[in-house]
Amino acid sequence: MSARVPTAACAGIAQRSNVKKNRQFESFERMAEAAAANLVRAAAGSAFELFSSREFRGPADLERLAPTEQDRIFNELVVSFIVLVVLLLETPDLEVTAELSGFLGTLKGAVPEAHAAYLKSVGVESVHVRDWKKLIRMRYDEYAGGRHDVRAAGMQLEAQRKTLGLDDLSKMQLLVPVHVVAIGCHRHVCRGRTEGRDELLRATFKSLAKFYVELRVGLEGGRIAPTGRALVPSKDCGGAW
Repeated sequence: MSARVPTAACAGIAQRSNVKKNRQFESFERMAEAAAANLVRAAAGSAFELFSSREFRGPADLERLAPTEQDRIFNELVVSFIVLVVLLLETPDLEVTAELSGFLGTLKGAVPEAHAAYLKSVGVESVHVRDWKKLIRMRYDEYAGGRHDVRAAGMQLEAQRKTLGLDDLSKMQLLVPVHVVAIGCHRHVCRGRTEGRDELLRATFKSLAKFYVELRVGLEGGRIAPTGRALVPSKDCGGAW
């Protein structure tokens, strides 16, 4: 499964959002379905890349786990990357045109359905497809609902180290979706037993942050705002962990 897809998945979305100029699609809905399918493939590919990496497999001790438990962990990673896509698409500070902003609202709703369509296409039974849709909804509700707490905790920690300026607040706002998904995903992967597993959390955060940056850059037309550079994961994951 290829993981090198995020920016390519977004390339051309701005152009395709103009129905009059694109005869290939009949409506925003059809365009959203095609774009969502690409984004879901990107999310699954990045989840597989993380799952296969030494940085994740070692700290997760995957080789000692039963196949069913490995499958559960992989499924959590896939759901986390998909939910991160949805959180990005509803981010209010995306630097996109008004027309594209309207299209992203349609695209957001198409992402979970695109994943369900993919599962059906590879022969997954309907009952399991419904379970996947429920899991995505549950994780979205959980992670979206946790954004305020993560933002508040981050501000409190930073305020203990220095006086926060507007630039600091902007950077923290940009990082919130990545932090909240990484923390939630880590908790579920570890079944709540997270003590002493910071290395695993760092690997998860780094992968999610890389995916988020590439996706956001693609949506914003290949540009990344100065404050957005705070999202680019460094060797120590920006010191956030």
